[in-house]
Parts: sequence; C-alpha cells; structure tokens
Amino acid sequence: MWYYQTMVNKFKKLIPLILLTIVPTFFIWMPFFARFEKFWNIPLPDGGMATVVSNFDGPLYMVAEKTLYNPELIAKNFQFPLTNEYYSAHFPMFPIFIKIFSPIFGSPYSMLFVTISSSLLALFFFYKHARRFLNNNDSLWLTFVFAIFPARWLIVRSVGSAEPFFIAAILASTFFFGKKKYWLAGMWGMLAQMTKSPAILLFVAYFLQIFIPYLKNLKNIEYKKYLPLLLIPFGVFLVFSFYKITYGDFWVYFKSGDNMHLFFPPFQIFNYSAPWVGTFWLEEIIFIYLIGILGVYKLYQEKLTTYFYFALVFFTPLLFVTHRDLMRYSLPLIPFLLLGFRETLIKKEFKIAMAVIIIPIYLYSLAFISQNAMPISDWAPFL
Repeated sequence: MWYYQTMVNKFKKLIPLILLTIVPTFFIWMPFFARFEKFWNIPLPDGGMATVVSNFDGPLYMVAEKTLYNPELIAKNFQFPLTNEYYSAHFPMFPIFIKIFSPIFGSPYSMLFVTISSSLLALFFFYKHARRFLNNNDSLWLTFVFAIFPARWLIVRSVGSAEPFFIAAILASTFFFGKKKYWLAGMWGMLAQMTKSPAILLFVAYFLQIFIPYLKNLKNIEYKKYLPLLLIPFGVFLVFSFYKITYGDFWVYFKSGDNMHLFFPPFQIFNYSAPWVGTFWLEEIIFIYLIGILGVYKLYQEKLTTYFYFALVFFTPLLFVTHRDLMRYSLPLIPFLLLGFRETLIKKEFKIAMAVIIIPIYLYSLAFISQNAMPISDWAPFL
C-alpha cells in the first residue's frame, strides 16, 4: 500500500509536465489532422498528418530505421537524391528508438511517439534543474516557457526529430554531473553522443570544468571518480563501430557529404551565396548571437559552473556555423539560458509578454511545418 501510494504521488507530480508536453503539440497537430485549408489566413497543405511526418529530417531517420544503414537496402527502397553515406550523419539512437516502437505504431507514428516521449523527458529534467533555484510554481512556469519557446523548439518536438531526446540526455547528464553522480552523467552523455554528434562538446565542457581549477597542480585531481565520463567519447566509438558493420567503413561519417557547416572565419552565415544560407534576410541571426553572449556571461556571473562551461563550449562553434537554420543548432543552449535568466522570466512583465507572443509562436510553427516537408510520392517503404 505504501509503495502504491508513493507511485501515485509521483505520477500526480508528472501530470503538469505531461500536459505541458502534449497540449502544445496537440494544438500544432490539430489544423493538419483536421485538414484545414488555411488557419488565420495561413494556407496549409492538404496532406494532413503526412505533412507533420514528412518534415525534415524525420523521413531520413525513418530510412535509417528501416534499413539500419544498409547501403543496398537504402538504394533499393528509397529514392531521395542523397548518397547512401549521407545517412551516417543521422546517428542511430533515434532510429533505434523508432524501431523499438514501430511494431506497435508503425514507423511514422512510432517516430512521433518517440519525439513526444523524449520531449516529456526533456521537460522533466529541465524542471529538475529549475527546482534547484525556484519553488514549485515558478519552476512549472519556467518549464512552461521552455515547453513552447523558442518556436523552433516547439516545432522540432512536434515533428519527427532527434533533438528532444538529445536535449533530454544533455539535461539529464548535466543534472547528475551537478550531483556528482558521474556514472549516470556519463551514461546519459553517451546516449546523447549516440543521438547527435555535437554531444562531444558536453565532454569538452566537463573536461574544462574539471581541469581548469587545477591547472597549476594537476596531481590534485581525483581522476578515478571522473572515469565514467569517458563513456561520452566511447559513444562515438560505438556509433562508428556500428557503421563499420553496416557500411564497412569506420570513418564513413566524415564522408557523409555536406553535413558539417563549420567555416572560417566566423560569421560566414552572412555570406548569402553559401549553399545552406541562400538569403540576405538574416538580421535575426544577430539577435541569436546577442542573446547567446548575454546568456553565457549571465551563467558565468552567477557562478553556475556546469551550465557556463557547457554554454561557452556549445556557443563558440555557433559563430562558425554557416547555415540559415542557426536557431536549430542553438537549441541545446536554450534550457541553460532560460535557467540563467530565470529571475527575469518569472516576473509579471515577462508573463504578460508571453501571453502576447504565444500567438506568433503558434502561427510561425504552423507556417514552418507546412513548408518544411520533404516531397514523398511513395509512402510504402516507410510503412
């Protein structure tokens, strides 16, 4: 009876987080599911939920799930104008999760189920971080902000995307690192690493945090207790070893084509002729840089060491990213910046602002999803 009551109480605490996960996504899906021709004068495609499922890069992960990166199966069953090696840039953790649940839901809806479940996990660990500094009500409010802001985050957690689990694993790893539970920090970091390649920056952040205070006397470091953190780079080894089996090439990731958008000197994103830029309408990029710099400094100022090192290490490469969708590359930074600005974000003035911008967040999300779908003429290989 005591155990049952404990489980009931724990579930009750999860209910607000479950609602914060599901309700915004439900409202995003609703116009597509209902096949509205337009919403708020925004034209919507007539594909229904197929538009949601086919949003980038969901179908590419489904290809990986269906073929397990087998080049022959990729070439035989899927007609995207991409090289077989291109799919190696989409790390296998997300496709593995899709495959686990595909016998229940089918691949397309399994992908959405994994995305939603991962979003709940991300919100759960964000809430755990917030509770370090805030009471329950303020933590829930901040988690609500994280549930829908920025719009690019709401979008990726409403379509098939690896980002929600990637961010959830980073939040889990940093949470346990802060509690000095290094095995759990390392294990979650390894899962993040097997989801997306930038997770190696998490290991770099931990490395700097551990070593910088002891630069003058490295002998004082208790190396043994930090060994579990080596699980993070070990995740790279596991992924590349898997590619050795499937592709026959341990280093195939580095042959995946135009997937690494880092160029020198910094700020090459303003080169409108770059392949993944293609426009000179880029002023909002400056605001991304500005908020990032202010956020990193705020974390340093408040001596939030783990958050600061991660934000610094993750933000710096963004200065060299040459891709129009810089906001998506910035998403792992967002929860830590929100935590850094928490005292401002829980004020009445910001709540009033949120009441206004929730509308443009929603409209932008609908417009983006409606136009970001991959053209798929034959769904049979995906089912």
